[in-house]
Amino acid sequence: MACLRQPVTCLVMLCCLWGSGYARGAQSATVHKFPLDGVEGSPRGACTYCHVSHGRMGGMRPLWDPDLSKRVYKVYESTTLQAHVGQPTGSTKLCLSCHDGTLAPGAMGPGGTTLPATIGEMLQGNLELGTDLSDDHPVSFNYDAALAASDPQIKHPQALKSGAIKLDKNGQMQCITCHDPHIDTVPGFLVMDNRGSALCVSCHQVGGWPNSVHATSTATSSSGPGPWHTQWTNVADNGCENCHAPHHAGSHARLLIHNDEERNCLACHDGSVAEKDIAAAARKPSAHGFNLYRGIHDPNENPLSAPMHVECHDCHNPHAVREGQGANLPGSLEAVSGVDAAGAVVAVATNEYEICFKCHADNPNRPPSTISRQIVQTNTRLEFDPSNPSFHPLIESGVDDDVPSLIPPLTENSVITCTDCHAGDASAARGPHGSAFEPILVRNYSTADYTTESAAAYALCYGCHSRDSILNNESFEEHTKHIVEERAPCSACHDPHGVSYTQGDTTNHTHLINFDRAIVFPSEKDELMEFSDLGPRTGECYLTCHDEDHDPENYDDD
Repeated sequence: MACLRQPVTCLVMLCCLWGSGYARGAQSATVHKFPLDGVEGSPRGACTYCHVSHGRMGGMRPLWDPDLSKRVYKVYESTTLQAHVGQPTGSTKLCLSCHDGTLAPGAMGPGGTTLPATIGEMLQGNLELGTDLSDDHPVSFNYDAALAASDPQIKHPQALKSGAIKLDKNGQMQCITCHDPHIDTVPGFLVMDNRGSALCVSCHQVGGWPNSVHATSTATSSSGPGPWHTQWTNVADNGCENCHAPHHAGSHARLLIHNDEERNCLACHDGSVAEKDIAAAARKPSAHGFNLYRGIHDPNENPLSAPMHVECHDCHNPHAVREGQGANLPGSLEAVSGVDAAGAVVAVATNEYEICFKCHADNPNRPPSTISRQIVQTNTRLEFDPSNPSFHPLIESGVDDDVPSLIPPLTENSVITCTDCHAGDASAARGPHGSAFEPILVRNYSTADYTTESAAAYALCYGCHSRDSILNNESFEEHTKHIVEERAPCSACHDPHGVSYTQGDTTNHTHLINFDRAIVFPSEKDELMEFSDLGPRTGECYLTCHDEDHDPENYDDD
């Protein structure tokens, strides 16, 4: 029997080599061919660190030799994950017998030759996964039709059958779904070239991705060559891996490279790759402070109750963002959730204001007002409601059919957007990232009492309303007296968003009248603070302003 053992062993090892790919010339390309006593050359130095020629562990396949770890692993978790991920199973346990870095393979060669005390001493960089797998792509879960039905962003398992990636015999995703331990013709032992995220999209089908900027841009990527894509340097080629890391991710949930969500965006959007420098805009005096929040945003959050925060993903979908203008939204705002004019959450916003309403409308954690108004309202959805006595035309065109100060092409039928007023200043990137003018305004808007009137002081208003028309009193007979002679700011009388019909009426709150209580006070005799609309360009005020009592003050163009 002794004389037969060696030929049988050689025959089994030959079959092993052929089935694994080594016999096809892949052996020289794989780092899994460990040295024996520092010398390569025999089959024992290649296969026997992992395999034995006869069953060792109760008939375990594929003839596995090393001990399996008995550690309890911390597995991947995410609020957007539909799969149930348990402890490692199947071939993943075999991979982890080395790649968790906790075990010594033991005596495997003639004379008791061993690897170092733990395999972890040989593993470098991303090769040692440890026992915390929460920062690695999930494995050992059932990838079946039920999962595909519950998660529309992954393909049906039937769609995988013709590709390079394979599920195990139990229909589970394992390490070997993406990695072939025997063949290293593609860096990282990947089963296929992942250029342009070809491997990722074999399973993932994220809406909008194929035509998105991040899938098509040839700009040099700041994420640079990494351990899984050493030969790629542009955004399109790196694809998903511009932002995501399949192993050792900085942000465990959703496997983002950096733990701070905005860092994943600013790695490129700091002017180094993307044309616009959003990082610089965010450092301006008034900005959406996405760098002030950590670990609060969640893709599944309810915008009607989420805690106050702002992150890039609140307004942008990196999988669908693209250049140009869509039907109702710029490409940069494609496929983002929102809150509509009725206050309902919508999965995909069709108007820019719906994205803004997520934070600035019904959410009780919305930002406070910067001006102490007579009628206090911080819910912008209510301020812009077309049922209001007056409002800037955000949702629908305005109620006033006579606004002589409008600068063409604006007319009384025009509709504006939030970013017509709230966006970067002239030196900043488009969008409400940051501005020199508070609150994130495209131009200056002075609200302090006794402001000297000038084109610069009220540049925001004069961007749409002709300064000449205003100072010629074409809309109101005492505009010049109030803003030039008395130096009262526009905001002393006008609330630029609007006055909710739930609080105001068409008698006292037309023409955006909602007084600033820091400047305007009740009249002395009747203790009233109101404007009464008596018809076109006609009305009267009951109030005290700049120590002048109006009880009433009448205005009539006739």
